Amino acid sequence: MITKSAKKANRQNIKRRAINAKNRKNLREVIKNYKKSVLDKNSDEAKKILSKVYQMLDKAAKTNLIAKNRASRLKSRLTKLLSPKKK
Repeated sequence: MITKSAKKANRQNIKRRAINAKNRKNLREVIKNYKKSVLDKNSDEAKKILSKVYQMLDKAAKTNLIAKNRASRLKSRLTKLLSPKKK
């Protein structure tokens, strides 16, 4: 027999899993759009998208969707794509 609290915990888990999957998908989508705009050499659009990427990465780290260091690492690497390479 399953307890009431176990049933409730399962319901919560299902809801949270769906929310996390949606947020993860949205994050990947925004990063993909940013990389595409960088490759198309559309720097104005890329800068606008980069601020959205930063916002989403910070939120994802805050809500434990991704680790804090991973968010920081991604922000660094994505910013590096936009800035011109120095020799």
